[in-house]
Amino acid sequence: MTFPSLRDDLGTLEGYHSPQVDVPVRLNTNESPYPPPEAFVHAFAEAVASVPYHRYPDRAARSLRAALADFLGQPAERILCANGSNEILQAVLLAYGGTGRRAAVFQPGYLLHSHIARITGTSVVVGEREADFSLDPAAATALVTEHRPDVTFVCTPNNPTGTVERRESLEAILDAAPGLVVVDEAYGEFAPWSALELVADDRPLVVVRTFSKVWSLAAVRLGFCVAPPRVVADLEGVLLPYHLSVPTQLAGRLALGFRSEMEARVKTIVSERDRVGAGIAAVEGTTVWPSGANFILFRPAGDGHQVWQALLDRGVLVRDFSRMPGLEGCLRVTVGTPDENDAFLSALQEATKEAVAP
Repeated sequence: MTFPSLRDDLGTLEGYHSPQVDVPVRLNTNESPYPPPEAFVHAFAEAVASVPYHRYPDRAARSLRAALADFLGQPAERILCANGSNEILQAVLLAYGGTGRRAAVFQPGYLLHSHIARITGTSVVVGEREADFSLDPAAATALVTEHRPDVTFVCTPNNPTGTVERRESLEAILDAAPGLVVVDEAYGEFAPWSALELVADDRPLVVVRTFSKVWSLAAVRLGFCVAPPRVVADLEGVLLPYHLSVPTQLAGRLALGFRSEMEARVKTIVSERDRVGAGIAAVEGTTVWPSGANFILFRPAGDGHQVWQALLDRGVLVRDFSRMPGLEGCLRVTVGTPDENDAFLSALQEATKEAVAP
């Protein structure tokens, strides 16, 4: 007996993951530093206690979609929910990608866009960002005009750089792209503007968001998109039956009742982001990039990986991008609680001195 071989085009593909280490201060995965409100936890526990577990969930998640539509001021027909925003991205590539089709991405950017494209057999065309990590409209439109991708991904705020794209840049890409444009706004609530305002029934635009960040529901795995109804129908066709569990649907619907708490957390995290950014910039020899997300990209003095290890040795885990093309020497830190941020800034001062010591 022999096992079947992996697809030829997947032979060198590694799974996407962020290594976890048991440390006192974990600031590497852009999670919310705060748990959900206690009132939500009680409401959710009460709701799941009465779930008819022997019945399948509502495949269309109608109650959740209706609640999201009301929250966003969008028609329910434009809403689609899934197991995290990544399942939305996968559905897009299952529906519009595949053998003989192309997806365009801009690097440095969210690596999962290319990763899922390759898993679905979609070829990838890569565009480069500017020195400040923004998109040059002329270069971006030239790329999509030349290669005519079926799907074009734009991440804003961009992960891992935190860059917020200008509206005119996105509109230029929308006007030039021959296929679907997917704007990944996993960190959109922290940014000064959103592509949600550009969604229209006659525009091939999909805006993807998640409950993992400001809603503090990373463990629940819930994401959604806003798109033209015809696109929503196409995506529904490639999702597995009953893909979204009843507890997940309940969690999303209940969370929307805590809007004021969510907005307060966004303000707190943005304020801490500015404070942490200033603290990083005060470390001699360190470069910091402006961020519209809940994380900050920076390049410390000395060897970036060595600084990462020195931080880890002091109980602080951040994300190491020091060996990623275009981000050489860079690290990314999630904005945590004030105490976590203080611990990080203190450790960074020490780690940087250690890395540059003769």
